[in-house]
Amino acid sequence: MRAARVVTVEPLRRPGPPGLVLAAHGSADPRSPAVTRALAGRIRRLRPWLDVRVAFLEQCGPDVASVLADVARRDEHVVVVPLLLASAYHARVDLPAVVAASGASVRQAAVLGEDPALIALLGQRLAEAGVPAEQTGVGVIVVAVGSSNDAANARTATVGTALAAGSKWAGVEVAFATGAHPNVIEAAERLRDRGAERCVIAPWFLANGRITDRVARTAAALSIPMTEPLGSHNLVAAALLDRYDEALAVAAAA
Repeated sequence: MRAARVVTVEPLRRPGPPGLVLAAHGSADPRSPAVTRALAGRIRRLRPWLDVRVAFLEQCGPDVASVLADVARRDEHVVVVPLLLASAYHARVDLPAVVAASGASVRQAAVLGEDPALIALLGQRLAEAGVPAEQTGVGVIVVAVGSSNDAANARTATVGTALAAGSKWAGVEVAFATGAHPNVIEAAERLRDRGAERCVIAPWFLANGRITDRVARTAAALSIPMTEPLGSHNLVAAALLDRYDEALAVAAAA
């Protein structure tokens, strides 16, 4: 009598969710990529089953093209989530061109934009600097990078209105560190004309770098205190995951 043979059948493996490629601008200043990598770490802790990779458009490695080339070789599916606040050149032209040239199965998510969670975090940074929403006589200058795209600047300007809602500050003005107007000096003058006894700068930036350093020098020359940027925070990580989920929802509905 022949002995029975035991046959083990491996369970079917369901494909995991598409990976997330966190695509940042990149900077020669090490503080900026450090924040990007810290945010990737937060995303991994929020969703430990999700494959999260970091890539940069310029000045840092690995670059987006290399990461997506690896995605194509492995025949994987990913969602590229831009670590960008504004839908300007890098989000509308630069990144889509790299995605299109990669040959990989990629969906590009929307930028962070004027996300309510990020505006709440901006208010938190002000409170940490001693400027809570209930304080009176203070003018808040939200400083953003500025773009050659007028529509992008107009969208960024809405951050001021949203931040001011429910506050007792003398007013909120959005200024631009590069290109567009008003600049910091002009915004401070507007706020003083509106009755602000003193001003504070809140950078609408994800990380410190050369531009925020330049803003800080202007602030010091004007004797205006400046808060920390948004930085690595769970609210930023959650907003990035929202963009990832939105991209997948659009794909499922198509």
